[in-house]
Amino acid sequence: MMKKNRFTLGPAILVTAAFIGPGTVITATLAGANYGYSLLWALLFSIIATIILQEMSARLGIVTRQGLGENIRTSCKNPMIRGVAVMLVVSAIVIGNAAYQGGNISGASLGLQNIFSSSTTLGSISIWPIIIGMIAFTILITGSYKIIERALIALVGLMSLAFLVTFIITKPDIGQFFSGLLIPSLPDGAALTVIALIGTTVVPYNLFLHSASVSEKWHNIEDIGKAKQDLYFSIPLGGLISIAIVSTAASAFFGHQVNISSAADIAPALQPLFGDFAGFFIALGLFCAGISSAVTAPLAAAYALNGILNLKQQLNTLAFKSIWGSILLLGIIISTSGYKPINVIWFAQVANGILLPIVAIFLLWVMNTDALKQYKNTLGQNILASMVILITLMLSTRSLMSAFGLL
Repeated sequence: MMKKNRFTLGPAILVTAAFIGPGTVITATLAGANYGYSLLWALLFSIIATIILQEMSARLGIVTRQGLGENIRTSCKNPMIRGVAVMLVVSAIVIGNAAYQGGNISGASLGLQNIFSSSTTLGSISIWPIIIGMIAFTILITGSYKIIERALIALVGLMSLAFLVTFIITKPDIGQFFSGLLIPSLPDGAALTVIALIGTTVVPYNLFLHSASVSEKWHNIEDIGKAKQDLYFSIPLGGLISIAIVSTAASAFFGHQVNISSAADIAPALQPLFGDFAGFFIALGLFCAGISSAVTAPLAAAYALNGILNLKQQLNTLAFKSIWGSILLLGIIISTSGYKPINVIWFAQVANGILLPIVAIFLLWVMNTDALKQYKNTLGQNILASMVILITLMLSTRSLMSAFGLL
């Protein structure tokens, strides 16, 4: 007899590679350094919310053989609504990814700089961002989904090892760890950090990336089971990495007079406290986080824009390559310009958290159209998705009020 639903890693590992980037590292580190273990619950919520939304995205891609972008465009019969949807995708996903890409490449460069204890320059320009850009370009230019997937599986595996080893070395307080994970609390001034943690995990562009990439990997309705297995392994793995980073920062920096203002400060700050190994592994993790996101961010932008504009969704087409190439080039320019992207990344993540409910509402709407046939959302799935959207809306409102000094 043939084996059915044999477990295999797939597109969900791209989602993990996408949301564990330098922005996640710095956001999670600042959360742990400033608030200890008390915001771990936000990551637990984010993992559950990601699974709920990405399951819908994967089902959509397999059943319709189209990504979220195409489904939004074809489902929007009203030209005005379709125009708004196109503007939303182009501005929030594509332009936002360009800003993120600068942070991804800068973060990977900082990781290499800390590993080799060298800031190699070509004139006044650091050589590391160019090398990172060339690595990402080499992976993407193959036009092969299998090669891209395997490269990201290797990077996520190495990243997981690096951050989990650092977590063990710093010996977190287990009691406070579980208290922060299971008992929600919101310390003074933590509202924006909570929304940033959610925004860096439940990423809107991943809904486009996942729905499009599952159609590259799987071609039959029966593969929905494989997609779910992939999802239930890959997303919790990514969440575990984020939780490990927050806990490492809580153990190492919370309550101590250690100034962490950028990703560059993390590895050097760990070395005096826990030795060279801790600094090396956090630098290795930062490199893997940066390079994996440097591949997935341009890929997601290409999928999203090609889908919403009704272009061919093929990795080896000129239009597809032009989009991811433009995002990659912008990222290299930003990262070599000397401009520090940390603040941009932070506010982009807050913006992601605010934009998430809007994109999730589009997804929920599409999941209840006739395009899904008998694979439409069930009542239970609609309730869970609506709860996620409602909670993210409440958090978004609170973060906006906090940002404008109304709280």
